[in-house]
Amino acid sequence: MNQKPLAELTDDELLKLAKKQKSTNIINAFIIGFLAGIVIYSIAVNTFGFLMIIPLFLAYKLINKSKYEREELKAQLKARNLS
Repeated sequence: MNQKPLAELTDDELLKLAKKQKSTNIINAFIIGFLAGIVIYSIAVNTFGFLMIIPLFLAYKLINKSKYEREELKAQLKARNLS
């Protein structure tokens, strides 16, 4: 799916995206917590290995992606005086 850059979106589309991002943050927090639970369980069972790295990598990618998108959206909202 090709998304338009944030600079090309209208004001209404940016505000809708900001509302959508709030629910996305909640879902990401749940997924990251679940992945952290998998890692903690793996440590408790003394199972160190490649399978323990996968949840850590996925959590890292979710955190960085949402952080970058949030900062970019905040900058666009501030530039247009919408926030």
